[in-house]
Amino acid sequence: MSLATTLDVSRLPDYAYDWALVDVETSGLVARRDRVLSVAVLTFGPDGVQNGEFSTLLNPGCDPGPVHIHGLTAERLSGAPTFEQVAGRIGALLQDRVMVAHNAQFDYDFLAHEFARARLYLPVTQRLCTLALNRRVEPPAADLSLASLAAHYGVPQTRAHDALDDTRVLAGIFRSSLSEAARLDVPLPLVPCPPRQDPKFAPNPPKTPCAYRNPGRPAPGGPLVQGMKVAITGETATSRAELVSRAIAAGLNIMSSVSRHTSALVTNDAASGSAKARRAIAEGVPVLDEHAFLKLLGEVRPGTPHEDRAPSPVTVPAVAVTAVAAPSTPARPVKPFGRRRVLVLGGTHEEAAAARARIVDMGGAAAINLSAGVTDVVLFPGGERDRRMARVTSLGLPVREPAWLGAPVPEPGGPSGSTESVEAPAPAGATADVLPRGGVIDLPAPSTAGRWHVSASWAQQTTCEIDVVALVLDEDEQVSCDGDFVFYGAPESPDGSVRLLCDGPTEQTVAVDLAALPPAARRVAIAAAVDGAATFGDVGAVHLSLAPGVDAPATAQATLDAATSERTLLLAELYRRGPLWRFRAVGQGYDHGLEALVRGYGVEVE
Repeated sequence: MSLATTLDVSRLPDYAYDWALVDVETSGLVARRDRVLSVAVLTFGPDGVQNGEFSTLLNPGCDPGPVHIHGLTAERLSGAPTFEQVAGRIGALLQDRVMVAHNAQFDYDFLAHEFARARLYLPVTQRLCTLALNRRVEPPAADLSLASLAAHYGVPQTRAHDALDDTRVLAGIFRSSLSEAARLDVPLPLVPCPPRQDPKFAPNPPKTPCAYRNPGRPAPGGPLVQGMKVAITGETATSRAELVSRAIAAGLNIMSSVSRHTSALVTNDAASGSAKARRAIAEGVPVLDEHAFLKLLGEVRPGTPHEDRAPSPVTVPAVAVTAVAAPSTPARPVKPFGRRRVLVLGGTHEEAAAARARIVDMGGAAAINLSAGVTDVVLFPGGERDRRMARVTSLGLPVREPAWLGAPVPEPGGPSGSTESVEAPAPAGATADVLPRGGVIDLPAPSTAGRWHVSASWAQQTTCEIDVVALVLDEDEQVSCDGDFVFYGAPESPDGSVRLLCDGPTEQTVAVDLAALPPAARRVAIAAAVDGAATFGDVGAVHLSLAPGVDAPATAQATLDAATSERTLLLAELYRRGPLWRFRAVGQGYDHGLEALVRGYGVEVE
């Protein structure tokens, strides 16, 4: 088998690596808990010729999970080797090669945990995700699942969810994807390993979420009420664990930090100078000593459950419901740019931002990278020096003057004398709503039936790094605990409802399981911060996409140009509106850094 049927990448140093293509079948979706049931590895040289193959079933020593998906019963696996017995052979195939997989972080995380259980080091220094690669290439496929890409690229698939067959299918898809990437001069989305989502950052056991709304602060000498946010600092006669346990049992919300929404701080030394004590004094938070707190714990008043906050569906304005559900909603008028995807090159930041806004206003989508989906290029002064112009020319893409954005040139076949261009044909799967800055859509009902993926991507930069973060916020626009701040050092919330995924050097995704969010959660805010002295004016536009699955077509997309001198950018938010969830493309920039942003949401930054 060869990867190089249509392209010899050995002559292209940016694409020529030793590769190890991998697929695993697992007993579940959580790497720290579930096990690998089967694994296949195919290795290829830079010339695209296969030079190694290994596959095996594995005895996981546990229930094999969803047999209806992978077909691997406990009886079938009982005589197979354990992972520890084959780890050395797998490691030898991975050594000094780039690991390639479809949704590569999933396979990498499972292998990393299995190697850790075997007390061995996973010898992978770089990985490449074919999902991320095809998001850059943008082939006209129905979606980016392995089956859809196989159909698009003409790769036969005989046994889905069989590790060896899936890896052979992956080889065909990867060959064609590499060929397309080279044709478009698309940089490969190589991710250094171990990534920021390192297994050592596995989430802590989940904190039991408080079932009650925060009623605010107690009156002087007054009772505590269920849902009050309480922090504890300093030495106490009663053990900290017992104090916390009794407070939670009484219905209080024990916090690990102090903010303006904290109801009370429990301490026997208010002048201790601890971070919590200093913040409590600054915010005017009532301070209780241990004796007073224990006394009040015996008489905690009933609170208001979170569920009582949401209005019934009848109280929601009819437009919010019918905008999603009514089949008779009038069709949107066709705009001049229809299904166009327009790449803007050159110009100042302000000129390029205004051009992209105009493209969206005319019904098109603004691209930030050259891909197969780009239909037109708008060239401002300086754009001719962009490295992508050579490929734009070789691909024969229409290159437009900026004035074209004011009066589009009619396309062949348009009405005689028409001043508007005909709507460009829609590529397969191109059904996403294009949102302007501040644009909002209702998530399709039932919106809680799955994990939504909000992806942020930007043009390749060499001068700075960008970190994407997420915050799970309650009705006070505050985190309920520090674990509700998800970032590169803690890439998963304690309950696993929010995860940060690294798809490449210029693409990160926040996966949100709406059904698993704690009852207090009213909003998930997603932001990005530039590391170092650079600003978003240096970075340029950030592209957002919202999808109901890791390989599903996007439901909505937006291109955000809001920031110039800002170092932090609030990208988007998922929020409750009555019984529905909504998505908003925000695009609000801040000159301060990430630390100041998250402190405003109640995160105590050490």
